[in-house]
Amino acid sequence: MKYGDKIIYMEGIVVELHDGAVSIDFKGRLGFLKVPMRMIINDNPLKVGQEVGINMSFVEVVNEEVNEEYVSNIEKRNQKKEAK
Repeated sequence: MKYGDKIIYMEGIVVELHDGAVSIDFKGRLGFLKVPMRMIINDNPLKVGQEVGINMSFVEVVNEEVNEEYVSNIEKRNQKKEAK
């Protein structure tokens, strides 16, 4: 890692709940994030409209080379979707 960690606390609002996923809109027009339900720390059931907080850092490229296996899998998945 070239840069030191800088953890940033961000808050957002739960905007969608699905079987296994939670969608969050960050305050201040900072974006949207969809995470698995198992990543949410909560003692009670989640509800749309609840405020949540998350500690985030920056995304860093760790390898300049493209992983061709992942690219191939993505292309296969997209072809299957188009065939339906």
